[in-house]
Amino acid sequence: MTPRIAILVPCYNEALTIAAIVRDFNTYLPQAQVYVFDNNSTDDTARIAREAGAVVRNVPAQGKGSVVRRMFADIEADAYVMVDGDDTYDASVAPQLVDRLLGEGLDMVVGNRVTTEQAAYRLGHRFGNAMLTGCVSFIFGRTFTDILSGYRVFSRRYVKSFAAHSAGFEIETELTVHSLALRMPVAEVSTVYKSRPEGSVSKLNTYRDGVRILGTILRLFKSERPLAFFSIFASTCVLLSLLLSQPLVATYLQTGLVPRLPTATLCASMMLLGVILLVCGIVLDAVTKGRLEQKRFAYLAVAAPRRPEHG
Repeated sequence: MTPRIAILVPCYNEALTIAAIVRDFNTYLPQAQVYVFDNNSTDDTARIAREAGAVVRNVPAQGKGSVVRRMFADIEADAYVMVDGDDTYDASVAPQLVDRLLGEGLDMVVGNRVTTEQAAYRLGHRFGNAMLTGCVSFIFGRTFTDILSGYRVFSRRYVKSFAAHSAGFEIETELTVHSLALRMPVAEVSTVYKSRPEGSVSKLNTYRDGVRILGTILRLFKSERPLAFFSIFASTCVLLSLLLSQPLVATYLQTGLVPRLPTATLCASMMLLGVILLVCGIVLDAVTKGRLEQKRFAYLAVAAPRRPEHG
């Protein structure tokens, strides 16, 4: 049976590029259906996409994360190719991404952006991506080279087990962490990343969205690794308590008195706070493991990717 392939294109004011996106993916993946999810565009994005042959859906809730949540809920397929609507990704690599996913039974294949154009991938974005990728790698272990790529292919069981809490551009970080938390089989494929056509404007704000992505990493660290997260603060409280109490202990051993009662109270309070934080981490770690098991069961409830038959 031929696998069903869906091309998912989240869009906001991409009238200059959407026709090329639809045309290119229809050329390289003619067996796939292109779906354009328009996110309250004020230009002719929806009309142009429809005239180019795409199925257009409207998503009123603003933000890329909201669009991804709707795409994953509405579309039924065996392989989902998600690509930004700015015409910066190479459509000719799509068959390779899909073949890698289906042929090896993977759950996600990420298009690792490679470019020589300074305008396409600005230095600030490169640095921010490297920093955020390093944070994810440090917190969650095995990771990807490019966690913020907007060019990915997913299996059906990945899509149907993904909760999608994020609302904006931090959704790429959540997509990455979901695969790492469930230890899914994943891969990366290098793909050319080109600059936007003249007149097309990026919707990404380097500093605002960078802060939001970093906040998402910390939030996911707390929810996915609560014992490690709370242990950091617990250890800090215990260490400060021990450091501040050293002079008090020395004075008590020499004189049998505790002359600085406020400092002693502070040390005791910080030690107690450290113990409470550690207990919170232990309890939430048990809750997280139970939640992770439920996510795993939801993941396993969906059939594995169909592998093409070779005869």
